[in-house]
Amino acid sequence: MNKSSREKLNLFFSSFLVIGYIICAYFFMTLTSRVSDSVGSLIEVVVFLLFGLLVFYATRVGEGVPVKRFSPIVLCVLDIPALFIIIASLAPSFPLHVALASQPVVMMFACIALGYGVPYTFLSGFEMKEEIDEEAVAQALVEGGIAEELAQLQEAEELDADEVATEEDVEELQAIDGVEETKEAEDIAE
Repeated sequence: MNKSSREKLNLFFSSFLVIGYIICAYFFMTLTSRVSDSVGSLIEVVVFLLFGLLVFYATRVGEGVPVKRFSPIVLCVLDIPALFIIIASLAPSFPLHVALASQPVVMMFACIALGYGVPYTFLSGFEMKEEIDEEAVAQALVEGGIAEELAQLQEAEELDADEVATEEDVEELQAIDGVEETKEAEDIAE
């Protein structure tokens, strides 16, 4: 299979995975109606956290090396508020408990956001490492222009750093400067 059809197949299976999990979540929710409120709430939190994690996986399907990073912005904007909403919905002593406990959809979305946000805080997806052909790069560069000037400038800087001027070099440069000054004076006089 070529790369585009493989990606389409991965997305197809990911969508079925998400749909299947939604169906399973429905059965978990009917199960929570038969247990006590505190246990039922914890089951709901776990189910929707796993759903958020599954959505993260389904949207981050790809080939290559996983890119690891830490994003404090996602942590502050998504993870911490979602965690606060979940705790405030479950614990009666937290502020906003009355408002959040009466809206179970808010807790459901907070659980999904936390399940998605925690891995997104530390992983951002996949990065493809492309092989670079040096001959293709050399052919792509235009002769002359800025690239060549930069290369010449870099070589000149390396040579300047390696060489140390001696007294003879200084005298030769002064002699050359004197010859150039006399030529300029003769050109002006004419």
